[in-house]
Parts: sequence; C-alpha cells; structure tokens
Amino acid sequence: MDLVPALREPLKKALGPATAKVMAENLDLHTVGDLLHHYPRRYEERGQLTHLADLPMDEHVTVVAQVADARLHSFASAKAPGGKGQRLEVTITDGSGRLQLVFFGRGVHKPHKELLPGTRAMFSGKVSMFNQKLQLAHPAYQLLSEEGDEAVESWAGALIPIYPATAKLESWKIAKAVQTVLPSAQEAADPLPDSLREGRGLAPLPEALLKIHRPHTKADIENARDRLKWDEAFVLQVALARRRHADASLPAVARRPRPDGILTAFDDRLPFTLTEGQQKVSKEIFDDLATEHPMHRLLQGEVGSGKTLVALRAMLSVVDAGGQAVMLAPTEVLAQQHHRSITEMMGELAEGGMLGGADKATKVVLLTGSMGAAARRQALLDLATGEAGIVIGTHALIEDKVQFHDLGLVVVDEQHRFGVEQRDALRSKGKQPPHLLVMTATPIPRTVAMTVFGDLETSVLDQLPAGRSPIASHVVPAADKPHFLSRAWERVREEVEAGHQAYVVCPRIGDEEDDKAGKKKSPEDEAEKRPPLAVLDVAEQLARGPLQGLKVEVLHGRMQPDDKDAVMRRFAAGETDVLVATTVIEVGVNVPNATAMVIMDADRFGVSQLHQLRGRVGRGSAAGLCLLVTEMPEASPARQRLGAVASTLDGFELSRIDLEQRREGDVLGQAQSGARTSLRVLAVIDDEEIIAEAREEATAIVAADPELTGFPGLRTALDALLDEEREQYLEKG
Repeated sequence: MDLVPALREPLKKALGPATAKVMAENLDLHTVGDLLHHYPRRYEERGQLTHLADLPMDEHVTVVAQVADARLHSFASAKAPGGKGQRLEVTITDGSGRLQLVFFGRGVHKPHKELLPGTRAMFSGKVSMFNQKLQLAHPAYQLLSEEGDEAVESWAGALIPIYPATAKLESWKIAKAVQTVLPSAQEAADPLPDSLREGRGLAPLPEALLKIHRPHTKADIENARDRLKWDEAFVLQVALARRRHADASLPAVARRPRPDGILTAFDDRLPFTLTEGQQKVSKEIFDDLATEHPMHRLLQGEVGSGKTLVALRAMLSVVDAGGQAVMLAPTEVLAQQHHRSITEMMGELAEGGMLGGADKATKVVLLTGSMGAAARRQALLDLATGEAGIVIGTHALIEDKVQFHDLGLVVVDEQHRFGVEQRDALRSKGKQPPHLLVMTATPIPRTVAMTVFGDLETSVLDQLPAGRSPIASHVVPAADKPHFLSRAWERVREEVEAGHQAYVVCPRIGDEEDDKAGKKKSPEDEAEKRPPLAVLDVAEQLARGPLQGLKVEVLHGRMQPDDKDAVMRRFAAGETDVLVATTVIEVGVNVPNATAMVIMDADRFGVSQLHQLRGRVGRGSAAGLCLLVTEMPEASPARQRLGAVASTLDGFELSRIDLEQRREGDVLGQAQSGARTSLRVLAVIDDEEIIAEAREEATAIVAADPELTGFPGLRTALDALLDEEREQYLEKG
C-alpha cells in the first residue's frame, strides 16, 4: 500500500536471502510492505502472565509464561551414549493454568541451564496431549530478562507483540525482522483521502504502522487498528465501486415483459398468490431488466423461500421481450431437478414453438454434458434458432459450440461453485452483455454481502411461503446415548408408515475411489482411527437392520447421470421410502413428501451446509424432522456447532455463527482467489458500521473521479490489492 520504492523493496535485500526465503515459504511475505502489513495477532504485557488454560490442540502457539519447575530424568536407551537417555520436563505457569514442556536427547542441555524456576520467557510450539495433559514438545523459546536484555528490549517494550507464526518462523523472529524494516513505514503512501481521514480523526498511515507494531499503550493499539480497518474496508469498497461503475456504463438490451404475454399466462395458472417478499423482489428485478444497462443482482433467500419461482418469472419476462434466458446449475442432479420443476410449474406453457408466438408458450431445454448425441444436437439447434426461450444446464452450456439466438438473462444458481472464467464465458455469448441474476440459498450477513458480493445489488427473500411446515431439529449423541440412535431409526419408520419419506445423509460414498482419491482424514479421524460414515455401508446396514423391509436406495456423485436421474425420479414419485445420499441433495432437490432427515457424522459438515441439507424436508404441509447424529463429546466445539444449528431455523443467524467460527480470511474466499486475504484487522461481523460507511465514501469518490486521478495513494493501494487473481475474484459477480 505504497507509492515509494522503500515498501516495494524485496525482503531479500532488506533482511538477507536466508530470512527472506523463510518468510516467503512460510508466510508468503515478499516485500517490506508485505511484512509491515503482517500485524501482531495480540500483545502480551510485560510483567503480566498469559492464559494457558485455553490453548487450542494441534495449533502452533506463542505464550509468555514463567518457569515453575524443571526436572531432568534419565532413562535406559540403546540409542544414547552409555545406554542412558535424558528427558527434561519443564512446567510453566500463568497463575491460572500450567503447561508442560518436554525436551529429549541432546536438546536438553541448553534449556536445562537456562530454564530455571522463576525465569520468564516466550515459548513457541505445537500444542499436543500426553497422559491427559497439554504439552509443548521441544518448543523454541526466547528468554525475557527483567533487567533489560538489549536484544529483547530493542523490539519488545511494555507490550510484547505476538505475530501469526509457524513452526519454522517464531513470533520473536518476525518481530526482529519487523524492527529492521520499520523505518520504511515513514514512507508509506496514504490511501485515505485527507478529508476522509481528518473528518474521522484517523491517524496517518505511517503513524498507524508504527503503533500497531510497537505500541507503548493499549490506546496506541486501538488507534492503529481503527485506522488500518478503514484502509482495508475503504480500498476494497473502492475496488467494488469501480466494478459497479464500469458495469453500469455497459450497454444492454432493456427487457420489458409484454402485457398478456407468457408471464401473465404463467401467473394466472399459479395455484397460490406470491408472498409479499416475492412480489417486492420481483419488482426490483423487473425494474433492473427494464434499463439499458446490465442488471447485476444477488438474490439470496432462506431455504425454501421460493427463489426458483422468482427467477423463473424473471426468465419469462425476458422471453416475453423476445430474448432467451439461461439458468446455470452446479451439478447435473440440480440441473435436472430445476428442469423438472420448471416444466411442471409451466405446464403447457413449456411446450411452445417459436419465441413470441401467439400461443404464448416457449420451449424449455435441458443441456448437460452426459446427454446423448441426438438430444444434444436438437438442444443446440433450439438454442441457436431461438426455439428455446429457457435453457437449463451445467457447465456444458459454456462450451464454444453452444450459440444463443438472443441471450438476455443469465441466472446463476449457487454462484460460489462456479469459477470466474466459466461465468464470464457464458456472459460473452450475448450480442450485448446479458442481465445477470445470481442466486444463493446460503444466507449471507449484510456485511459479507457488501464485501464479497459488493459489486452486486442485493435482494433478500426471508419470508417462507404459506403452507410450509416448521422443521424440528435435534442432536443425537450416538456415542453417549446409543439408544437415541435406535430411536432415530424408529422415527424414520414411523414417518414412512405415515405415508412419508426420509433422507439419510453421509459424508462420503464408501467405495475404493475414496482411498484412491487420497482423501485427507480429519484430526478426529486420526485420533479415533474412525473413518467417516459412508453411503454404501450405511445403506446396506439400514436395509439389513433397523429399516429392514423398507425400500432403501442410494444416490451419490459418482453414479451415472441417467442412474442418478432415475433414482431421483423414483424418490420424487414416492416409490422409494428412504434415500441414503451424499450432499448431492444439498440444494434444489424438492420432494414435498420427504419429512425426515438423519445426518450421519453431522459434525463433519459446516453450519451453512447443515442448514441447506435440513431445508430438503418440511417442504410440504407435514412437519419436518432433522436429526443430527454425532459421536463428538458434549464439550467439543463440533457439538456446540450442532447445538446452534438445532436451536434455530434462521439461516441469517446461522450464517453469523458460521462466520464467527471461521477465520476472517475465508470471507474473501482466500482459497478461491489463491491470494493472501486482504482482511487482516477488519472483522466483517463486528465492523459492519465501518464497512457501510466505507461503501458510501467509496461510491461517492468513484462517481466523481472513476480513474482516481486525484488520489495517487489510493490508486497504488488498489494496485496492491488487485493482483491478477484477486481482480478475477472481485469480478465474480
């Protein structure tokens, strides 16, 4: 975030090649600017001890504590000279908790001399468990001399910064490296316009960088964080505002539904009235479609709120206006499900001839990668001639040979599953940029919508249609109370006997492909030597045991598309009692007669995913039941997560819980962009006000000066944020 060469200087030159190599390999830090923006995670107060009681298992930690006790043990060893080995056990304390450090072999001599009772030091290592006690084996450490060890005092004042670190790069080594490059902070170019910074009483950037790395007081830390949060929020919102500004200047064909067209005919045949929410959101979409600039709208809605119906009405209005609409689904199962439900909703209106024909009907075509050659040829012909007004498909729609007659609207379902290139390739198939509607059934907190989807206008459907039934959710602790699991299968039988159907969801398929794919085991698996429960195993056990006599079928992603479709059709028709499946049923699957769901190993799924899965039941007039089966102990974070899911049906509340439990870095899709997250101090849940204000300021600045010619510091910060990968990610809308 700089204008000057000082911050762009490679760490190789500033710190030497060896240190620079470790920084690059372990923390992805390459320049002086990168290192200055690697902020401390927290601060320890000199003279005050840390909390050892809450250390997380299997994580690399840095603690400041005092040696309470040190004992050297000898034991017989064939490997050691003279047949004797040595083990040094050091107990450190913070007054509230104790932690054991262990050193073996030749590594005991130095700590034996230095770690004497009463000594204070920083210790860094991976937390493990031995004999039911937390310990650090062979931790690195740095003594903290009260008299004034100059090497330490030079970078650690009253407040000792603790940096995000790794096994090969301890916090104090990072701190010493920061000390070396800190003078360069004076030359950092400020991305915030003077009026904005002064109006809010924010510190200049060089001052904020000095205070975050070397604070004298807690007030210094607060001042620095307040300022740096604004940097992150504002620069990101400027990037998104420029994207919105560029999109708004593109031409598009206005698509207005004609009176008494296919949309009117469709509305007339609906057996229910639209909810207020559906009417409001539809108006927002129709207003956008009527403009000569491409719509960019995010439609987020609760599970079962009727997003597909809203999207279909938008598609029909485009057909009325002489254009074509396409719906892109992430999987073949979902594409087929959408095709089936849309043709059922439309009835004879889906059996039309030419676009705009007097019979008001159009053709609804499915296009997926596994279609036979003849069906595919016909589908491609219908797209190219305009015979098909509505097209539903998977990524097969993106191939070069797929041509549209007049593409007016692209609806993307479950946007987060598509790469940027795929989305852009589809949009490029219009004569002019088509309108874009992105749908997600994962409710997103307002701040995340402003951050991740900040280049899209947002519509929210948070009202369930009349007649939808509540879903009762319960955690089933299979390890503590095995009879609860037996009762779960009894409940499934009761639902089937009452004329309903059930889903059983498992985390994996269970054939040899899982092993070939080298699926990584979770820490829970390794600890318990317990593989995740599998569809094929569970289906067989249920059919032979508790659900014997019921019609049980399986569904998973590696089945042939025709087989998957046949299974779904049988289940939808009520021919199957229980469907044992992977998360392939997570979105879009709509079987109103399915009232019960049992999720095995529920702790292996995320909060949002569990909410999605649960939304497959309770879609009819009968009450829904969701049972979350887990073997995790009651006190574990995984059990608490399941308790949260069971306690509320509010997806927006759950999305906040989900976000609070994940690292902030995930919010910008760090894994998707491949770049380091730009959010270091900004917390998207807690800093809603800053993000909202930054969005307003950014929109105003970009409207007045789209090229930012009057803001050179801001331009530089923007260039640093928008490396190639991140620019692509920001263009996800």
